[in-house]
Amino acid sequence: MSIAEIGEFGLIARVVSRLETGPTVLLGPGDDGAVVAAPDGRVVASTDVLVEGRHFRRDWGSATDIGHRAAAANLADIAAMGATPTALLVALCAPGDLEVGWAEELAVGLSAEAALVGASVVGGDMSSSPTLTVAVTALGDLGGRPPVLRSGAQPGDVLALAGRTGHAAAGYTILSRGFRTPKALVEAYRRPDVPYQAGPLAARHGATSMIDISDGLLQDLGQIASAGLVAIDVHSDAFTAPPHMRDAALALGVDPLQWLLGGGDDHALAATFPPGTPLPEGWHEIGRVYDGEGVTVDRKPWSGPRGWDHFK
Repeated sequence: MSIAEIGEFGLIARVVSRLETGPTVLLGPGDDGAVVAAPDGRVVASTDVLVEGRHFRRDWGSATDIGHRAAAANLADIAAMGATPTALLVALCAPGDLEVGWAEELAVGLSAEAALVGASVVGGDMSSSPTLTVAVTALGDLGGRPPVLRSGAQPGDVLALAGRTGHAAAGYTILSRGFRTPKALVEAYRRPDVPYQAGPLAARHGATSMIDISDGLLQDLGQIASAGLVAIDVHSDAFTAPPHMRDAALALGVDPLQWLLGGGDDHALAATFPPGTPLPEGWHEIGRVYDGEGVTVDRKPWSGPRGWDHFK
């Protein structure tokens, strides 16, 4: 059955039936707006959009996979502010011949990823469109802490990483070449493994700046360097490609370090900490902050890919 056959309100009913409501939701889908608890008194908000053919392909992953990816892209932004995600709002624009089951599976993926952090899908919107598009807005709670901004890095700070980089980029390259293995890398592209708890943990340990690595490590570190008017140097020896990544890189003629430093979509978190501060559990040092500007690798300019830019 297509969504044109079931209609907007029939589709909404089917999708809502797939959603679970968490403890922060005081009023879920069904009214003009949802009501979500904000114990801190401040709400962190972020939004992201996934467009078919630009951000995902239906033949590369299931609707459930795409739901996980769409939710993760937004939940990671909330964690990068040092906050705990509480709710998601989702807008779906789709062609009328889209199968109802696909939209239902998308809802399952969105809800399941949100549940990993105790958040819920609380509402959204739907519209007909020739291009399948999923737009998500995430809300979060700071728990009484100040937000961790991109602009706070200081010369002498330690640069640290939580989570992994390069895996989703490797999976993307594999899929784009028409292959489906190694499965671990393909699955990393389909469903990110995001260190959500590392964000609030870093905030509690005094992180001076933080960012979600969505477009590539070097690209996103450039945002911290620019915002803080500092230079950042990444230590290449802090990165080791696992055997299956090295094997895939050899077969595809790629330097795995290009994936590790320039690949996005894993949604690792990068943060800076004052010198001498013990790093929180799950974080490891990958570089330093200096006076100056820009991002270097081993104190030298990086000539390889730096990351994704939608308009380049």
